[in-house]
Amino acid sequence: MNENQELNQKEIEQKTNESIQDMGQMTLDHSRQKHKIHLLSIIGEIEGHECLSNNTKSTKYEHVLPKLASIEDDDEVDGVLVLINTVGGDVESGLAIAEMIASLSKPTVSLVLGGSHSIGVPLAVSTDYSYIVPTGTMVIHPVRLTGLVIGAPQTYDYFQQMQDRIVGFISSHCFARKERLEEMMLNTGMLTKDLGTILVGAQTVTEGIINEVGGIHEAMRRLHIMIEDCKNEEEL
Repeated sequence: MNENQELNQKEIEQKTNESIQDMGQMTLDHSRQKHKIHLLSIIGEIEGHECLSNNTKSTKYEHVLPKLASIEDDDEVDGVLVLINTVGGDVESGLAIAEMIASLSKPTVSLVLGGSHSIGVPLAVSTDYSYIVPTGTMVIHPVRLTGLVIGAPQTYDYFQQMQDRIVGFISSHCFARKERLEEMMLNTGMLTKDLGTILVGAQTVTEGIINEVGGIHEAMRRLHIMIEDCKNEEEL
């Protein structure tokens, strides 16, 4: 390797490290199958129109949406792997990201690590196939208004519409029935002083929300298979 090649390699590595540090994203392209996979991390809290404090780990939708658009328009990207460990966050921003992922034409796989709570549930099911690690958790609960009292019927109606959008999205992207999702949302026997249901690992599969229990190996293997199937279909 000559001096120019070494400099180019260092620049590539530096840009990759900056991308991981700034947005939790990178491109994987050293597999035996020669597939180019974009790695998207959804970590911490989903940030909405108001900025969170610098001490809060967050996923900024204004970073994720343009990147997803560029992935869709990039012929070199073969698939997307979404790593999720989120406590939830802004509903509108989370749904926007979920809708973008669901509308990608490229194969997509999600892997829930740690937790995928609240608006993280639509994000986890937005991909073509989903995994959760054995210790991963999902918390399903109603839409909340933090600290404020709802004082008008119109506000109740708006919250109901928002909740219907969330449940509708989840049920249309997994095997769980809408009625069952609403039942888990309004469960009063699990969360102290709150409504909702906590599901751990295999329970999410039993409920029909997540496709399979597995880790990074299973998720990567599935994505490579899906990419190969997609390429074979294009050749026919």
